[in-house]
Parts: sequence; C-alpha cells; structure tokens
Amino acid sequence: MKLGTLNDGSRDGILVVVSRDNSKYTKVPEIALTLQSALDRWSETEILLKKVYADLNDNKIKNTEVLDQKKFHSPLPRAYQWLDGSAFIHHIKLVRMARNAEMPDTLETVPLMYQGGSDSFLTPTEDIPQVDFAHGTDLEGEVGVILKDVPLGISAEAALDKIALFVIINDVSLRGLIPEELKGGFGFLQSKPSSSFGPFAVTKEELGEAWKNGRICLPLNIELNGKFFGKANAREMFFHFGQLIAHAAKTRELAAGTIIGSGTVSNEDNANGYSCIQEIRMTEKIKTGEFKTPFMKNGDTVKLEMKNLKGENIFGTIFQKVKTL
Repeated sequence: MKLGTLNDGSRDGILVVVSRDNSKYTKVPEIALTLQSALDRWSETEILLKKVYADLNDNKIKNTEVLDQKKFHSPLPRAYQWLDGSAFIHHIKLVRMARNAEMPDTLETVPLMYQGGSDSFLTPTEDIPQVDFAHGTDLEGEVGVILKDVPLGISAEAALDKIALFVIINDVSLRGLIPEELKGGFGFLQSKPSSSFGPFAVTKEELGEAWKNGRICLPLNIELNGKFFGKANAREMFFHFGQLIAHAAKTRELAAGTIIGSGTVSNEDNANGYSCIQEIRMTEKIKTGEFKTPFMKNGDTVKLEMKNLKGENIFGTIFQKVKTL
C-alpha cells in the first residue's frame, strides 16, 4: 500500500491513497483525514486503507485524481517524534575522521541516535534554505520507518512488527556547524535543520523480497546537479530497524507516528558512490590530503529515488534546490 499527504496549506495536509504506479490517488476522509489520524487507529484503518488501495489499482474507484508529486507534502508534514540513527558504520568512521573525533567503544554494540526537530518538515520539492554558505549545507540520503505504538522495553525482533510504513529521507546537515555544536556535549540543534521525505510512505508489501532481516535491500539513487552521485545499497545497515526501534524504546514508549531514520546510507565499496557530500570529501582527504568537493551552494539540486527490482519508483521523488535566504 502507498499513502501520501496532499499539501493543502494546512499543518497536516490531507491523507490520500496512491496507486502502485504513482499515476493517481483518491482521498479517504471516511477513513482518516490525515496520516497521523490513521496511525493513531492503525489496527482498524490499515485494513480499510488496504481495501481502497486494492480497488484503486483495479480501477474500481471513480473518484480519483491525476497525481502531481509537486502537490504532495512529506507523508507526515510534522511528527510527534523524529529519531535519527546512524546504522551504517562505514559512514560513522568517515565522518568521525573528518572532525578528528574518536570512535565510540560501543560502535558495534549500541546504535547511535539523536532526537531531531520534527515540528515541520520540508516538502519533497521544497527549496533547502541556506542561511550562510559557510554553514556547509549537505544532503544525507536515508531510509526510514514510521511506527505504530511501541511499548517500553520491546525486543529487537518484536520491534519489527511495530513498523507501519517505510520512507526515504533527505536529512539535511550543516557540516560547518556540527563540530562546535557537539563540543558543547549536548547534541545537534542548529546543525540539523528541517528534513524532507519522499512523497509516498509504503507498507512492507511494496518492498517485496527487498525487505530482508529488518533491512531494505535496495540502492538509494542520488543525483547532484543532474549527475550521478550515489547508489549505495541500504542492505549494509549494521544495525537493522528492529534494533534501532528497541534502542529508542529502552526506557520509554514510542507513540504512533514516531519516525526513525537509518542514518546516511553508506557502502564500503566506493564504486556505489555516496549518499552525502561529507563522505566523498573525507575520501578525497584520505587519498589526496585535501578536500576537493564543495558543500552545496545556492542553485544546486539534489534528487533521491529508490526503485524496486522491477525498476518502479517506490517512494516517489525528492527533488530539491538550495536557495540562499
């Protein structure tokens, strides 16, 4: 099943069911007005929404509209909670080296995770605001999950059953602000502005055989300024989504609608390219002794997509331009 949120100018938008081929959609006010409302009652709404999805794909629904991705918001335009992990160890090693930081002793035993701002997300086609080029605007391609209600102390295995939907993410980072901010010992804030999500959130059935061992085993395709930048495969997550969820729920419940990100998708093999600029800069530094690739500047564009084994666009397209304020 595919769900999306029309951007009608309101804070939470309008929930719609999207056809498998991304060509049309239908509103479902009789089931739920917003995605958060549907998630709050997921045990009952999921069944109803899946019936609409099946009818939509079988051309049994008359009240449909042609789909224009520019009219869509991120699936949750705002969320009660946004937790971003760092489940790709190769990425952790590179970015820590970039800021001369030591590797944590628990690198392979405890997931890294921070709580990000979730009061407002960018739309999939909204400009990325750049306050100052010196802030080092970077893209970060990720995969993520939207959760049902999760009880405190859940096991990693049981946590996989608490995933309602899957998403792709552009988690914007301001690399120039991160080192000094982390020196304060209180985590990210100014260095992590609003993120954006692919327009469609999907259930695991849409992933098919690519959903294995708590991981989405597909490449995340990224273009920077219209050119190939990366196709890193998300199957190389060291910690799977069940482990990330269990980590977040160790001392508290997680409310329905909580989003958990994988962290930047990263592969050991550089032939697959990159999912953030910082990684390619660090690779350049290791090989040549200096950084060559600049961070994003005014007018730069980034495109993110993930396609299934048939070449079909699963989550829709994130396409954003950097705009200096």
